[in-house]
Amino acid sequence: MKQLFDYIEANSNAALDELVRFCQQPSISAQDVGMADCAKLVATMFREYGIKAKIFKSSGCRYPFVYGEIAGESTKTLLFYNHYDVQPPEPLEEWTSPPFEPRIAEGKFWARGAADDKGDLIARLAVIDAFRKVRGKLPVTIKFLVEGEEEIVSPSIARFVSEHKDLLKADACITETGAVNWRGQPIMFLGCKGMVYCGLEASGAAQDAHAMLATSVPNPAWRLLWALSCLKDQDENVLVEGFHDDIRNPSMEELTAMMSIADSPEIAQAQDETELKELGLSSFLKGLSGAERRARDIFSPTCNIDGLESGYTGTGPKMIIPRVARARVDFRLLPNQRGKDILEKVRRHLDKNGFKDIAIVEPILLFEPAYTPLDNPFVTLVRDTAREVYKVEPGVVPWAPGSAPTHCFTELGMPVVPAGVFYFGSRPHAPNEHIRISDFIAGMKHIAAIIARFGP
Repeated sequence: MKQLFDYIEANSNAALDELVRFCQQPSISAQDVGMADCAKLVATMFREYGIKAKIFKSSGCRYPFVYGEIAGESTKTLLFYNHYDVQPPEPLEEWTSPPFEPRIAEGKFWARGAADDKGDLIARLAVIDAFRKVRGKLPVTIKFLVEGEEEIVSPSIARFVSEHKDLLKADACITETGAVNWRGQPIMFLGCKGMVYCGLEASGAAQDAHAMLATSVPNPAWRLLWALSCLKDQDENVLVEGFHDDIRNPSMEELTAMMSIADSPEIAQAQDETELKELGLSSFLKGLSGAERRARDIFSPTCNIDGLESGYTGTGPKMIIPRVARARVDFRLLPNQRGKDILEKVRRHLDKNGFKDIAIVEPILLFEPAYTPLDNPFVTLVRDTAREVYKVEPGVVPWAPGSAPTHCFTELGMPVVPAGVFYFGSRPHAPNEHIRISDFIAGMKHIAAIIARFGP
């Protein structure tokens, strides 16, 4: 491995140059800015690294998928999942430099997409270059699936993966989101929560009515608020009947794994105080702190209101009874819960509580929970190689509190584990997104070690 690691370090500036090239290309899926050009750039980069590339624009898919493949000397295959789209950069005034004009300063690489997820993809390409230059060939076949819709909740990927099972067949998958925490400890999330995302809508009169008629004309805003209040109580308990039926309690092994990332009480308190200050809060929900809060983030489902819209909110007074009220809600699900089942239970719960008139409307998005068992041999491999590269015991978390299309790959029967190049302070989705160059280099070494160990 020493020759590979030496090559990676000696050529890290070249890899950063490639990251500059990639991050200079805007690719904002929410706004359709630069998407087609970025997909072409990914395919071009693949070919420059000796990777066969194909752009897929499937029916009903808003932005294309880019597939890549390069043969290895064994029959084993490793699939990398990435995305080329990024979050909108707004608010622009909070950036210290333009988001699509990458800069290197303070040992960091600053640009929109640096952490989420362009840095990961460039690191993987640089590792392929290292194997070809140092060893002449790859020990395993490498496949890439790079989508352009991750930042708009991946509406097309489940169908794409289902329709291309043979093309994507692999022995294991490395996904994005690999990171190190504030202590420099690599954190491995072995899955993610599922998600149900939908709109709720209450309708009233055919048009806005004068507020003086509030004595006799129904107000859909009140109707929607009452419906929402039947979904969750003030103690943060989800009230949907049957919602918790399929949740399994975490095993002792999973709880023990969570303890591998536990900080000392002093460090945990300092981190809580830092986060509260950044959020402008005096406390977390239910007074939680430290390990107890983090365990709730992982092992509890959620019911969340993402947005509310109704009536007049412009400048000056306007007294009306709005004709419609809308909300966006999401439920984060644990392993064994299923998205379609939860959506049906929400419908039944609203009906049973007198809210048959509340419509469940588009967009309706479903992510199933995903989980790779702790004792899977590929988890052991990624964990062992992380220990060798980072020189500390990696932290293993059963699943992440967020949601991603990981289930598309676990449902193909392959283990899925992340490995990446950012750290917990990288500010993905926020202004001044960045990665530390030291993490970029370490992340490349970790990918190289995984590929080498996965081979014959």
